[in-house]
Amino acid sequence: MKNIFVVGLDERNHEILRRTPTGRDCRFHQLLSLDELQTGEVDIDQLIDKAEKVLDDFPDTVDAICGYWDFPVTLLVPILCERRGLPSASLESVVKCEHKYWSRLEQRKVIDEYPPFALVELNGDPTVPDPPGYPMWLKPVKSASSELAFHVLDDKDFEGAVSELREGIDRIGRPFEQILSRVDLPPEISEVGGRTCLAEGALHGVQAAVEGFVYRGDVVVYASLDSVDYPGSPAFLRHQYPSGLPEEVRERMADVSERVIRQVGLDNSTFSVEFFYDPVEDGLNLLEVNPRHSQSHAELFELVDGIANHERMLLLSLGRDPRMTAEARGEFAVAAEWYHRRFGDDGVPVRVPTDEEVAELERSLPGVSVKVVPEPGEPLSQMRSQDSYSFELAKITIGAADETEMRAKYERCVEALRFEFVEEDEDVKPEQGAER
Repeated sequence: MKNIFVVGLDERNHEILRRTPTGRDCRFHQLLSLDELQTGEVDIDQLIDKAEKVLDDFPDTVDAICGYWDFPVTLLVPILCERRGLPSASLESVVKCEHKYWSRLEQRKVIDEYPPFALVELNGDPTVPDPPGYPMWLKPVKSASSELAFHVLDDKDFEGAVSELREGIDRIGRPFEQILSRVDLPPEISEVGGRTCLAEGALHGVQAAVEGFVYRGDVVVYASLDSVDYPGSPAFLRHQYPSGLPEEVRERMADVSERVIRQVGLDNSTFSVEFFYDPVEDGLNLLEVNPRHSQSHAELFELVDGIANHERMLLLSLGRDPRMTAEARGEFAVAAEWYHRRFGDDGVPVRVPTDEEVAELERSLPGVSVKVVPEPGEPLSQMRSQDSYSFELAKITIGAADETEMRAKYERCVEALRFEFVEEDEDVKPEQGAER
């Protein structure tokens, strides 16, 4: 049995890992908890020291170290692997993907499919860059899960976004600079650091992504997915697999991704690349490069293909070729992870769906699993990894024969999942029995 240490291993993904063909012959060990990795402003050096002690004290062999979360997990894995000579991407190549400005500079060398962009310093009195001009997105050069990303339409929006960015950028920016200190940076990136912002021209069209891997320099794109927003909002409604885009568009996304991945030097790693495609003008723009696969897509691949994308991560972490020799087949033709959200003001949930209610709903709808996100009594604004314009109430994974059936299942779930809220200053106790 191989001993696999997973940075930020959580219960849901542990179950998925154990269902993979490779995972059935492995023992999985948590290396740092999600609370340690994602709560407040983390200290990278302390996290590394703590992880090293766990690994040093382990009485058996450490056969692989891997992870599937965003910052800081993607950056801790190559550091920990390098010290033990374990397969992994280089830290520099991962930073090239995750530093949004550096990533754009690298993309510009090999592709044309990117939006106009410019740096915005938060010191002094920042001016509106033109290009890109309005409308734009303003975000830190390093963030996670759309944290501190603002859609800016005018000067008032710009001033408000700058104010909030100044207040919150240190939470990720400061530890990111601890990572940057470990990399031989070119002058243009060293001067920028990790607490500067990037303005990018707002993109429009259909959102999509590809997933792939690099093994010994060979870049392979193996899947494409669609990301569908709520109408009139930039918040995700669902991620759907497989993509419904024309084959020619999917091939273009794969080609652009391969060129960028080679340019940044990523190797021995899974990756996902996000795009906007404008079907009216036939325009394609790269949004973001992620040097990991998406753990949120794992069950989608299981439902459609029969094997979660974690399988490729495991094979790479063990130094094995992640190509699938035998084609597995799942039970459903299409699958999606849906996001049931609350828009508008903050609130305190005083009732959330119980475990029993969720289990009954899952039993009644084949191919459906539900994860309730908020806890009773916890203000929505205090939940981890929320965007700046909505709050997640539930993540609903659905497999179906077609999109019509899938949407019907989602609507059944939303109707059945009962939440109740009060304002934060109201003194109302959570409903008895609602705790999970």
